[in-house]
Amino acid sequence: MSHLVWQKSSYSDAEGADNCLELAQGDGDLRHVRESDDPSVIVTTSTAKLRAFILGAKAGEFDHLI
Repeated sequence: MSHLVWQKSSYSDAEGADNCLELAQGDGDLRHVRESDDPSVIVTTSTAKLRAFILGAKAGEFDHLI
């Protein structure tokens, strides 16, 4: 997966600390997610599933887990 172009959130620490999620577009409908502090662990999903997760997180659907 060395060909992937990773994008950090605009909310990431300006000093470049490794404390954020990064996203990359893969082939076709694949989207990849990793933590900048452990870039060897990559989660791969579809655009629709990633969108549903992000919207659910924004709506607080997972707040009971933390």
